Amino acid sequence: MTLPIERIDEYRWRIPPEAKPGMRVPAIIFADDKLMEQIRHDLSLEQAANSAMLPGIVRAAYAMPDIHQGYGLPIGAVVATDPETGVVTPGGVGYDINCGVRLLRTDLTKTEVLPRLKELVNLLFAEVPTGVGSHGKVRLTRENQTQPLTDGARWAVSQGMGEPEDLTHTEASGCIPGADPDAVSHKAHERGRDQLGTLGSGNHFLEVQTVERIYDEQAANVLGLFPGQVTVLLHTGSRGFGHQVCTDHLAVMERAVKKYGIQLPDRQLACAPVNSGEAKAYLGAMRAAANYAWANRQCLTHWTREAFQRIFKKSPRDLGMSVVYDVAHNIAKVEEHEVDGRKMQLVVHRKGATRAFPPGHPELPERYRSIGQPVLVPGDMGRASFVLVGTQGAMLETFGSTCHGAGRLLSRAAAIKAARGRSIERELEDTYGVYVRATGRDSVKEEMPEAYKNVQDVVTVCHNAGISKMVAKLKPVGCIKG
Repeated sequence: MTLPIERIDEYRWRIPPEAKPGMRVPAIIFADDKLMEQIRHDLSLEQAANSAMLPGIVRAAYAMPDIHQGYGLPIGAVVATDPETGVVTPGGVGYDINCGVRLLRTDLTKTEVLPRLKELVNLLFAEVPTGVGSHGKVRLTRENQTQPLTDGARWAVSQGMGEPEDLTHTEASGCIPGADPDAVSHKAHERGRDQLGTLGSGNHFLEVQTVERIYDEQAANVLGLFPGQVTVLLHTGSRGFGHQVCTDHLAVMERAVKKYGIQLPDRQLACAPVNSGEAKAYLGAMRAAANYAWANRQCLTHWTREAFQRIFKKSPRDLGMSVVYDVAHNIAKVEEHEVDGRKMQLVVHRKGATRAFPPGHPELPERYRSIGQPVLVPGDMGRASFVLVGTQGAMLETFGSTCHGAGRLLSRAAAIKAARGRSIERELEDTYGVYVRATGRDSVKEEMPEAYKNVQDVVTVCHNAGISKMVAKLKPVGCIKG
């Protein structure tokens, strides 16, 4: 069916509740004309309307400008539910629980790094395990495998992989409370045991970048960013562990839908009441996977620092290598928000969306309270990534959320087909000046720039709509992929 879509303003669109039987609230889409035309090409708008049918949903279902079709909720969605009357849905978090991004800054400049770039990227590729089914350097045992699940990035730091300041500049300090390893299946434990400290495959990457442009000098100064500076952006999540957690609990939720008599337009939105045993078990397991992901990114941060130290013959501290911030993209969190003038505890599902809390928010590191939460938005391997900060507008309108990336235009199969007969690695180096190393035969083809929307368009919409504020543009120069 063709959904009626109303235009609110230059950057907002609305699917009214009467557009589809069962919608409890409207769906609000952030996009300009160009992005809306791209969004219409898949089922993401239909999925956004479906998500507006979830029991207990509050205010609206939100879709960011990088929205594209996913499992259950579209990727790029934000849905908040009332704990008293609402539900939790694994489809509102996704398979790669706490897939997220971490930005490292350095004191190095482009002129210092470019002469040794290939040497650096090759060493990173050797030191950071990548690819499908890759095994990390961390060897968990049955005795200690629950520690990363309960302690998150804190566990990695306690093992000598990082500094306490890394935790200060990580969302939730790198550990979300309430993890329940007992709610995790034996199979998930087995899958996660040897994948901690691995980058994985798909759209995951480790990228060496340079600061190409500053939009907000005050915020950039607070974040420690300057033009020509070299940074590192790390994108990965909970690997096979999180995928198995989602798989296991989706099966439970499908039974729960029948048990609690919940009517849904799509079985991929399988859910359970927030206060039910099924939801509590899922949230406990999801938090364990989120902590696993933070521990994972912390391990990779450590090996990245070691690689820089070997190439540039200085300690990470002398190189000024510090964590700017680390954000989760796929997670459900209990947060306080204002709805109709009343403060409420809500379960906020962010699937392919980034938390964007405003200046002054108590959950932010003291250093960043004057500017708002750092928001890290990776693009594609060729064009750019962006640093933004959260705003009061996001807090009032989208439960403190904004975009998370560029958003796919082509499926992986379509991208491989479009790349037939081409050397994407050579094109990236010749056209964009980006040196790429990859494990998988097709991984670079699947992730080539034309497979994605232009991230500049995406962040411009978020900036102009007031749900985040642009600070800096980062240009990739080297990249490793699975």
